[in-house]
Amino acid sequence: MTSALAQFAPPFNFTELQQMDVLNGTIGRLLLACVLGSIVGLEREFSRKSAGIRTNLLICMGAAFFTLLSAVLAGEGSPNKGQVASNIVQGIGFLGAGLILHNRSRVSGLASAASVWAVASIGMACGAGLYAAASVATLIVIVAMELVGFLERRANIKPYTVTYEARGGDQLLMLQSILGVMDKEGLRLSDVETNSVGALQRVIFPLNATNRQHARLQSEFRTEPGISNLFTFRDPEDD
Repeated sequence: MTSALAQFAPPFNFTELQQMDVLNGTIGRLLLACVLGSIVGLEREFSRKSAGIRTNLLICMGAAFFTLLSAVLAGEGSPNKGQVASNIVQGIGFLGAGLILHNRSRVSGLASAASVWAVASIGMACGAGLYAAASVATLIVIVAMELVGFLERRANIKPYTVTYEARGGDQLLMLQSILGVMDKEGLRLSDVETNSVGALQRVIFPLNATNRQHARLQSEFRTEPGISNLFTFRDPEDD
């Protein structure tokens, strides 16, 4: 009876079972990298940064895949299974450098570049099968970008750049009013742009200051008689 059933039973292939298990593990690592990268990217999208969901998802998944391929391409007998994975850091460095903007008055994009670098490390952890470590690292990145950034601003630790636009009818009087406030605060006025729209005069300039200083400056600018209206703009890439 047993021999008769064995004739109709499919042959048990242990090699195929191993390959299927490896495949499922590989797919799971890549999918987890996509999920964790998307979580960081979602935070970046809410903060209106250029590196959003798609960018972080692809970086995290790509880092995980390169980590997996590193051991495969090296072969069973090679002692250097991390050769491909070791170059991920260099590649991400070039990508992160493209997110950093520098001009005469400020440097922006440093936190975005650092987050891309951290996302790549999360992807490498997923590729190596370190699921718990990758999940904890993702949580740390979110906390660092949101909570720590909020505390820095509230505690007036980190200055940030705001572009001010003063409007009025007399450009010279506006400039004198702005300089008077700046002198009182001990700040330097630079990169001033002036233009007019009909009879309306505009003076545009960036200021790098803490949250408390910006609040005080805006209050003082609005009390100046030469400034009819004051508008402020913050670059979303300024971390």
